[in-house]
Amino acid sequence: RLNMDTLHLVHVKLLASDLLTLTPRHTSPASFVRCGRTVARAEVVGVVVSRDRREKFLRFLVDDGTGCVPCVLWLNHQYLNANSSSDSDPTGEMASKMSEVVRLGTLLRVRGRIVMYHGTIQIAARDVVLEEDPNVEVLHWLQCVHMAKECYDLPLPSA
Repeated sequence: RLNMDTLHLVHVKLLASDLLTLTPRHTSPASFVRCGRTVARAEVVGVVVSRDRREKFLRFLVDDGTGCVPCVLWLNHQYLNANSSSDSDPTGEMASKMSEVVRLGTLLRVRGRIVMYHGTIQIAARDVVLEEDPNVEVLHWLQCVHMAKECYDLPLPSA
């Protein structure tokens, strides 16, 4: 039986207060520790309380009631497609469309890699989804508490 922690492979549902207190590991790519378990990706749900759009990225804050999560959505992905001879940038186009839903006061679900930038934990967004049902925020809270109790905060099973 393989005894490998696979929590780092999934988007862990976290409250801002939990995300912002993760312990950084000095690895490449970046990873973080929660109760001895490696976490690299997260999902948060909250209201946009700050938005700053630049040419190559959109920086925004998501408030879930326990804290504010800094997020960055990269808009220019051409450097990732260096081997492509085409001028089109489908990843950048998707990011640009996602950036349109990031408006002050909107309820969003954000998924992405957890990264450290200037000593602050933030999410490098991969998915940004507008949530139209306000109950989604409470459901996310309940899921976070449940997953912490039943999975995230449990020690790794021994072989």
